Amino acid sequence: MAPIMRSPEIASPGNEVGHFRLCLCIALVSAGFDDVIGARHSLQRKKAEALKMPPKGKSGGKGGKGGGASGSDGADKKAQGPKGGGSSVKVRHILCEKHSRALEAMEKLKAGVRFSEVASQYSEDKARQGGDLGWMSRGSMVGPFQEAAFALPVSSMDKPVYTDPPVKTKFGYHIIMVEGRK
Repeated sequence: MAPIMRSPEIASPGNEVGHFRLCLCIALVSAGFDDVIGARHSLQRKKAEALKMPPKGKSGGKGGKGGGASGSDGADKKAQGPKGGGSSVKVRHILCEKHSRALEAMEKLKAGVRFSEVASQYSEDKARQGGDLGWMSRGSMVGPFQEAAFALPVSSMDKPVYTDPPVKTKFGYHIIMVEGRK
């Protein structure tokens, strides 16, 4: 317990924040954490791993084919399987401002119409040409769109696996499919 009390900000009387830290440190030590600072760093690392945050400086730019990967990254990506892995996805989408229009588009897909044809007919954005957005890297998409895109398995336009229900973002309602992953 002596190393905890060495910090003057914790030991000073009348310091409520310091008192809270002292109580927290005592609780951690009594729970078996001898090295409180080490425990904090360990928890931060585990939290970052759980959130699958990309390393600093590797969040990717806008859409492109993205910089070079190190040799160990390639092995990791192959081991990640068909869903959730990789740092880039080849995405198509159908964007509709109104939810009802997105549901109409989804009915066409369920009836067996090719994804690109439905996108050309229903999508209300620049990707109207079959809904193709190309390769997009992590960090270049809005949150809900990115989460959905990286959760989807790779599929084809003839037999698409797409988001159902449509994903809501600040741009509207998206029906998303993934054609590739790297």
